[in-house]
Amino acid sequence: MIKRKSGEFLEFIKSEQASGVILIICVIISLIIANSSVSQGFTKLLSFKVGYESPQIQLEYSLLNWINDGLMAVFFFLIGLEIKNEIIGGHLSNFKIAAVPIFAAIGGAMVPAVIFFALNYGTNTGAGWAIPMATDIAFALGVLALLGKLVPPALKVLLSTLAVVDDLLAIVIIAIFYSTTLHWLYLLVSLGIFLLLLSMNKLGVKHLVFYIIPGIALWYFIHHSGVHATIAGVLTAFTIPISSKKGPVLEKLAHQLTTPVNFFIMPLFALANTNIHFEVNMVNGVISVLGLGIILGLLIGKPVGVMLFAWLSVKFKIGSLPELITWRHITGMGLLAGIGFTMSIFISLLSFGNSIYNIEAKFAILIASVIAGIAGFIYLKSVLAINNKSRG
Repeated sequence: MIKRKSGEFLEFIKSEQASGVILIICVIISLIIANSSVSQGFTKLLSFKVGYESPQIQLEYSLLNWINDGLMAVFFFLIGLEIKNEIIGGHLSNFKIAAVPIFAAIGGAMVPAVIFFALNYGTNTGAGWAIPMATDIAFALGVLALLGKLVPPALKVLLSTLAVVDDLLAIVIIAIFYSTTLHWLYLLVSLGIFLLLLSMNKLGVKHLVFYIIPGIALWYFIHHSGVHATIAGVLTAFTIPISSKKGPVLEKLAHQLTTPVNFFIMPLFALANTNIHFEVNMVNGVISVLGLGIILGLLIGKPVGVMLFAWLSVKFKIGSLPELITWRHITGMGLLAGIGFTMSIFISLLSFGNSIYNIEAKFAILIASVIAGIAGFIYLKSVLAINNKSRG
């Protein structure tokens, strides 16, 4: 009996469902800490600087920056590996199938921005139009992971692709509309490193060290360019060779990274970034045009934009749904895409600084993201349960 229970526990720990549960627990712990007597100490800990700095090299950052820009680059690296693997020989190897999440991401960014802009045009909060455009890939996949083995692999791939494209759009928007200092020299060096990595892949270089070291350099230069550094993870992943004489490279690397990402990086990310201190002024963020623009953008604009543009891609025969994926799955994906959270909070900070508008926006983002996560989970659970019964 003890052995059986121990085996069940180990099986649970290894599952994606466990990573989702741990992620939610870390969110709750972070909110409790942020609103307790130890909140200032926790904030100081996250602000503590670690690293090395000299006139030539700037690598001294706060723990929060290392988590968000450093460790999350590893998360995006893993996502990039999984997407490349699917493009080469999986669900995204068909251009029509790949087109669906790409179009869905574009719609899921445009419609929320239009809703926010319509409500906030001509007001002091108009600058925050990009806040509801973002999808928090870590939390969206974390909620999806709670559904366990019920989730069709294709749905996870579609959501991952949508969220990555969504983040790429957010990064471009930040670079164009919110970056005050964009360093073009660093961007050119980054482009050079990326082209070098692509060339090595084309020339048949197989050893991972020749990709990881330049990939770290790519992260450094992108970080200093003013563009969000996590894009370096995706770009490096796309250059990793598929296989070598010793066997599969890309798939093996993705497998090795899954456990540390799911059970260390994502929980740590949640612990550090859900650190929101509740204030009385936050309540205004629900009923003001700022709050309504964010909440309606994430809860209505996201699923509507995702569904509409995915449908248009299929209607005009640009895209097609993968096997076993229905429009109900796409609806659920749209609901989960409404989890804006970290990237939305980041854009809010860029839009409003440390003003009262930022405080109101953070509360609206939190409420919308929680509702989107719960709604997406409940809806998909019912859809997947019905599908599972019909197959049985």
